[in-house]
Parts: sequence; structure tokens; C-alpha cells
Amino acid sequence: MGYSAADTAKKHQQILDESIRLFLERGFSGVSVSELMSAAGLTHGPFYNHFASKESLMSEALTREMERARGDLDKLPPTQRGKARYVDDYLSTKHITDCGGGCPVAALASEVRQEKHVQGAFTDNLKAFIHKFATRFPWRSRRSARGDAIHMFASMVGALILARAVNDNEFAQEILTETRKRLV
Repeated sequence: MGYSAADTAKKHQQILDESIRLFLERGFSGVSVSELMSAAGLTHGPFYNHFASKESLMSEALTREMERARGDLDKLPPTQRGKARYVDDYLSTKHITDCGGGCPVAALASEVRQEKHVQGAFTDNLKAFIHKFATRFPWRSRRSARGDAIHMFASMVGALILARAVNDNEFAQEILTETRKRLV
């Protein structure tokens, strides 16, 4: 018995949803194809009906998640207050603990560096995010917007990575607070 195109598309989305969650939590190398398929409620067998390889899944899942993150910027007003709210949400205790639902850049950038087949998709999506970030919110000037957006986002990503890495909650909060103070 065959599956309808709608069923196949639904399963594909399930695989992507569970894969990105697991990749964000454990990294690309920390999850096997069998685990990904099991998390999606499927057996290992049909994986290759959906993806040519684990690497193609990694690229597609990362692209989808980075597009979602870019779309989330539209939920904020294009004002200084909207930009401050984005910084506050990003540099929050909730974001430290929510690796599986958090920023794909902070969770996976160090692994992307070692995954040549994913770098193109990551680069294209990061450029698109920076462009949207730079054009969505007000900056010192239009000339400096891209550079200011890169600086702000890189600072936030770095702060989140460090806050997640330390085993001292007070110090983690200090990292977030000091970074936030200098960005908004």
C-alpha cells in the first residue's frame, strides 16, 4: 500500500521537526539517523525516501530552522523597542535552558565549521538573517546598519554560548546582563 503525497509530506515535516530539535540539543554528530527516525515515530528504512543522506537532512533542517528564526523578527515592531525586546528575549535564562528550541546559530555554528556540506546553507541563511536584522530595526545610520547588526548578533550569540557553557548560574546571568547593557 502506497502513501499519499500529503502523508509523505507530513512525514517529511515530522522528520525535520524532530531532527532540528535533536540537532540543537545534541549536535549533528550526537544523533544517529535511527534516533532521528525513531523520534519522528518512523523506522529507519524510509529515511532515504526523504533524504539523500544525513548531510542533506542536516542542511535542510538547519535551513528551515534559520528561516523560521528570520521570520520571527517579523513578530516584533520595527522600532528601537522591538530591537530591545529581541535582545532581551535572546539573552534570557529561558534561552540558556531551551537548547532544543533556541537559536540554531548558537547551537550549531561550531559544528557547521566541520560540516563542509552544510556551510553553504548556513552562510546563505546567516547572510539573509543579518540583512533582515539590519533592515528591520533602526540603527545609528543606514550606512552602519549592516555592521551594527553583525556586531550585535555576534555579541548575542557569543554571550549565549558562554552562558550555556559555564557551570555557575550567577556568572551565566552576569554574562547575559553585561552583554545586554552594551547592546541596548
